[in-house]
Amino acid sequence: MTGAWRHLPASARGIAGAATDAVQAAQGRDSEAFEAATARLVAADGSGLVLGAVVRLLLEETHPDGLDGDDVRKVLERCVRAAAQWRPDVDPHVVLVLLAGALGVYDPDGDESPPDPPALARHAPLLVADLLAASGRSLDVYLAAAFTEIERTERQD
Repeated sequence: MTGAWRHLPASARGIAGAATDAVQAAQGRDSEAFEAATARLVAADGSGLVLGAVVRLLLEETHPDGLDGDDVRKVLERCVRAAAQWRPDVDPHVVLVLLAGALGVYDPDGDESPPDPPALARHAPLLVADLLAASGRSLDVYLAAAFTEIERTERQD
């Protein structure tokens, strides 16, 4: 975890650290480190909100003209194929839910089998790692932007 997170509350620092560790483990295809980091994400309240914001920011940056169905399909296929090489338990439906949720178009009430929070926490770092490879930037940039955006939204509410 970088020094950039020192100003954050302890819970946010925990999310930032776990997310960073999980994404780095996904990038390095380190199953043991991935399991440990995603277990921390599952236990951290708010991690889904933060990772959802990171995914949305990455999608916006890597698709500045917007996304259409083909773009979503390409991201989904690329992520699942890459992850399946070292994570045979990757579930395309969960990755699709993460994409749809980040885009604000997922309705859990309309999903016959919505993924549980642990499944989402195990798949979000896979999606973030894939999108980071396309962006060429570091996770820290997106985490900082996500925390800023969440703080701004909370102040307005």
